[in-house]
Parts: sequence; C-alpha cells; structure tokens
Amino acid sequence: MAALKYYALVVCICLANYCLAQATVKGAVANNRKHPLADASVYVKGTATAATTDSTGHFVFTVKGKGVQAIVASFIGFKEAEKQIDVNDTVVEINFVLQPEEKALEPVVVSAGSFEASDKAKGASLTPMDAMTVAGNGGDIANSLRALPGTQQIGDKEGLFVRGGTSEEAKQFVDGTLLKSPNYGSVPGIMQPARLNPFLFKGILFNTGGYSALYGQALSSALILETIDLPDKSSASLHIFPMSVGAGFQDLARNKKSSYGINTNYGSYALYNEVVKQQPDFFHSPEYIETDANFRIKTSKTGMLKFYTNYGYNHTGMRNANIDSSDLVSSFETRGRNLYANLSYRESLSPGWKIDAGLAYNYNKQIITNKLEDGNNSQLFIPYFPFNNQNNTLNSISNFAQARMVFTKMLTHNQALRFGAEHFYNRDDYHSNDTFTTLKDDLTALFAEADVYVAKNIAAKIGARAEYSSLLKKMNWALRLSFAYRFNDGGQVNLAYGVFYQKPELIYLIQNRALESAQATHYIINYQKKANNRLIRVEAYYKKYKDLVTTTPVTANDGSGFAKGIELFFRDKRTFKNFDYWITYTWLDTKRKFLNYPYALQPNFATPHTASLAIKRFFQDINLSANLSYTLATGRPYYNIQYDAAGKLAVLDQGTAAMYNQMNVSFAYLFNLFKKWRNRDFSGIGFGVNNVFGTKQVFGYNYSYNRLYKMAITQPAPRSYYVGLFMSFGIDRRDDFINEKL
Repeated sequence: MAALKYYALVVCICLANYCLAQATVKGAVANNRKHPLADASVYVKGTATAATTDSTGHFVFTVKGKGVQAIVASFIGFKEAEKQIDVNDTVVEINFVLQPEEKALEPVVVSAGSFEASDKAKGASLTPMDAMTVAGNGGDIANSLRALPGTQQIGDKEGLFVRGGTSEEAKQFVDGTLLKSPNYGSVPGIMQPARLNPFLFKGILFNTGGYSALYGQALSSALILETIDLPDKSSASLHIFPMSVGAGFQDLARNKKSSYGINTNYGSYALYNEVVKQQPDFFHSPEYIETDANFRIKTSKTGMLKFYTNYGYNHTGMRNANIDSSDLVSSFETRGRNLYANLSYRESLSPGWKIDAGLAYNYNKQIITNKLEDGNNSQLFIPYFPFNNQNNTLNSISNFAQARMVFTKMLTHNQALRFGAEHFYNRDDYHSNDTFTTLKDDLTALFAEADVYVAKNIAAKIGARAEYSSLLKKMNWALRLSFAYRFNDGGQVNLAYGVFYQKPELIYLIQNRALESAQATHYIINYQKKANNRLIRVEAYYKKYKDLVTTTPVTANDGSGFAKGIELFFRDKRTFKNFDYWITYTWLDTKRKFLNYPYALQPNFATPHTASLAIKRFFQDINLSANLSYTLATGRPYYNIQYDAAGKLAVLDQGTAAMYNQMNVSFAYLFNLFKKWRNRDFSGIGFGVNNVFGTKQVFGYNYSYNRLYKMAITQPAPRSYYVGLFMSFGIDRRDDFINEKL
C-alpha cells in the first residue's frame, strides 16, 4: 500500500511538472485592413507545434517548456510575420496583422471541373443566392444549376444531366453524406420538385467532373452542399401560393450557442390545374406534404453539432392516351413516403487537427400502379401483346444508412492532409406483381487527399479512394489528381484527372446480381480569370466510359462510351450599374452503347449545343426585383429501338426533336404590412411565368409496338405561372421566398 502511495505521488508530481511546463498560446490573425484571415497557419518556429485559425481568425494551441519562443503566422499572398514570446505564464496572448506581398495574388485554389457557390464567394463568383435567383428554377438547387455550362436542358425529368451522363450519374451530398432521394418520386414526362429547402445551405460546390477523392459513387458529377450553422436571430415565416401554403420558425437561444426550428408545407396542384389546363388527365393532381425540423448546437469555439430531418409524402395520378390503341387509355399512379435524417459534427483539434463526422439515414417507400383502361376509365385485362404487360404494380422500399469520418491535418503554408473512411448500408425490397426481391449491400470506402503548394503560384490536390462492395464482391481503386498554375495577372490554368466508379441501379441488379461497377475516366483542362467583378472561364474535357449496363440480349456490363466538349462561362457585375448577368455555352460530343442501344448512339438526353443567359436587376426606388433566364439548345435525338423482322434489335426510326427555346421571368414587389410592430414583417408579392412565348418543347417520342404511330413527349402545359404572398418576421427572408418559389 505504501508503495502504491509512493508511485501515485510520483505520478502526481510528474503530472504537475508537465502541466507547469505547458502554456496556452492564443490570439488572432488579421490582414492590414483588420479583416480576420481564416485558415492561416500559426506555428512555433523550429517545432512541429502548429494550429490554423478559425473562420473568425482566432487560434489556440499549447506549447511545452518555458522561456523565449518564436511564433510565426503565415497566409498565402501575405508576408510571413514572426513574434517572440516569453513563456512564463500559463496563458499567453499574441495577435498578428499580416501585410500583403507586392503584387500578391489570392490563394491558388484548384478548380478544374468545379463551380463554387459559397458564402465566402466574392466578386463575380457564385453564391447560393446567385444560383437560386435564376428565373424558373422552381426552388430546386439542381434545376437552378442547369443555367451553368456542362448541363443539359431536360424538361421531362428531374435531376442533373452532366456532360453526357444520366441523372443517376450525378449525386448530391449534404455535409459530406449522400442525399439518397433528393427529389420526389418520378412521374413520366413531369419534373418532380426537390425535397429539401434550398436555403438550408450556405455553400454549394458543383463538380461537373474530376471531383475530390473524399466522395464517390457518382460517375459524372457531385453536387456538394454545406448547411448553415446558427441563424443570425430568431424568425418566423409564412407563404401562401395557389400551389402551396407553408409556415415555419427558427428560435435562437439567448446565448446564441444553439437553435432549433420547424417548417411545414402543403402543396396541391388541384386548383392550379383547373385554371391552367394540363395535357395529362389528372385524376389526382400532384400533392405533396412536407415537414422538417432541425437543431444546431455550438459545442465549443470551433465545434458545431447539427441535426436535420425531413419527412415527405407525394401522390399523383394521371391518364394519357394509349400509344397502342386510340380507344384505350394508360393510367399511372404513384404514392410515396420518404424520411431523411442527417447528423453532422465538426471540431478543431490541437495542434492543427480537425475532425468532420456524419451520420445519415433515408427511408423511401414508393408504390407505382399502371393500368390499362377503356374510355370509361374501367380497367381492362387483354391477354395478348402488347397489352398483356400494361397492368402492373411496383412496390419498392429502400433503407439507406451512412457513417463517415474525416480527419484533417493542417500544415504550414495552407497545405493540408485529409483522410478518412465511410460505410454505406443499403437494403432494397422490390415487389413487382408476383415477384419479390431483396438486395443488401455493405460498401466500405477509404480515402486520402493532400493539398500541396509547390510554389506560391502552383498548387496540387492528390488523392486516392478504395471501395469494396459486399454485393458486387469486388474492390475498386481510384486515383484523383488536380493541378493549378496562377499567372501574375490573376488568370489560372487548372488540370484534373480522375477515375470514378458507380454501382448499377437497383432495377439492373435485380436482373443480374453478378454485375460490376461502371467506370468513367475524366481528363479536364480549364482557364479562368476573375477581376473587377467579372469572371471568365473556359473548360475542355474528355470522359471515357467502360462497363456500362446493357440490357440486351441479357443484362450485363457490355456497354462503353465517351463524352468530350468545351464550355464557356462569363459573368459581369460591373459594366452596367445595379445589373448582373451571365452567359454560358456548352458544346458536347458524346456517344454510348448502354441499356437497349444496339450500338453506340448519341444518348436521347444529350444535345450538341446549349447556350443560356441569366439577367438580374433590383429596382431600389420601387422595391421591385426582376429576374430573367433564356436558354437555347439544339434538339435532342430520338430513336425507335425494336426487334426487326429478323429478330434482331435495331433502330427502326430516328430523328432530332425541335430546338429547345425557353424564356422565364420572375418579379417580386417588396413591402411591409405591419410597420409599427415590434418585430415588423418583411413581406412581398411574387409572380412569374415560365416559357413566356409558349414554345412547344418536344423532348422525344414514344412509339407504338406496330411502328405506325409516335407520340411527342412535351410539357404538361405551354406555360406555367406563379403568384403568391410571402411574409417573414424577425429576419428579412423575402429574397429566400422569391428565389425558392419563383
């Protein structure tokens, strides 16, 4: 016992000496204009002890020993600063003001294949508000990004079609985790709305190719979304539109270290469809019920815990003329429920370490019923082809979960090393008529990536990713490389290379569980320059596909393809006062052999030329906001692929649809109804028109089995209209409502 006491005393003395030999060094780093510098490096000269500043420019770390030590602060584009401190106290405070280097440039950020829209974006860069103020976006982030180069104008299906890829090849991520079901369940020929409120996000990184090794399972594109932290103050909101009504609130704690909020929305197009006649005969107009909740807790000076959950319900039923018989109609009905939850945590660890962790869960149930009916809407069962397969019910239930953890080690001169792991769990139950199938998969991924500054004007991002799927029973390795060179005039050249894998979709794995992941290899080069509130960007790329899924004669990985193109983006916020506009152009050359294509064809969702114009103006004297977007694109190809007389799959008819030509406008008049209230309102009336000129947009054709008839796939109505009232209390959120609803 005495020995134990002795050893305990020795340990206590050692611990006391160790603690006394340590000191906490804290302070802030700012530029010559007193603006804080985030992610600046602060370190003890001659040691490995280092830290990086947070978003407010502050830092804190621990040093060992006593006496005089040299502390150095550095940031790209600024002169390095060094100060001496005498470590005699347990806490030492020191502040730095960095002076810009002569002809200093902004930090070189590798940007091949990506568009950043964050709250940090300045000048002619994009912000989330910029993306959402594109007229006609319908409150869908993915839809608003169709105004950027590299995307296709697809009016009959939701999602992003990027550089010759399908919408399934473009994935969305929220705070690092996959958003499994970003839109409501698909309805043939009609775009479905997004599930999440676009103003949940403070940052958007749209990668049209060559994205980071920290993300995977997206063959063509990754849309990376970052949610906001704490609101500026408590607020409440209300909106009333013919298609939807909703209300919500956000409550910020008095100590401003936590908040929570709830929003609910009900949408129905029943009244709207009575006024604006639609091409389908809706027996149940599109109906949506949505509610979400969130809480956010600031766990420390640099720590943040965020939780978000969303529940959605949808129901749509419609009838269209049957392509195989003028006396019959085809009935389609879908009902769906979706539950999504996301928990994320981040914290700065000393010295110079950071952790980002996330959990996500998604439950989705969708019931689709197809019926063959007569002129009185009574169901018919005809036992011969092609009518014998037009009565069916599909019931799918998906359970998805993901766990993810990323560690970041900040190094000197803004260099960094990131590494981590994530695990995806999928269980899909698929019930088609009398067939029931269950598929389970556990996919584990390891990844690492380094940001390296070779010189002041040369940067590189080097990464690798490994994935193993228990269902496919195969490991895939992928290398990602990016380089950037900054010229003295501020222009920058970026290069990127990457290999990307993606599992086949559920419907194909049901047909063949021995399928492998499809693969795409990206090569990208671009030039961009931002100066004087103008931005110009030119990008060229080549993308090669292999192991695409083919469905004839059997489901297999016998497909391949390519995509190549050139893209232009120009934005100008300076030439005209209070006037903001951008212009884009996309040239795309792509072919692929996949699904039932008998040979390599230009996909029916891709077109060679697309140009767009977005214009925004706020008339301050009359409190009127005006937005206009105009898109022009060459027609999409269409094919009638059926078996010929010899029993071989062939293209029996083909052509090019009419040119896509659409202008959208939106306006909002802002005012206050209750000016004398303590928490006065911020109100507005919004209205807009999509496809102003009523141009008939043809997206393709459906063919009868006897090849004698074809039916154009068009928009439900020549034009769509928006009008409504929105109000917020506490915070002026009128811009949010304008951009979400219009």
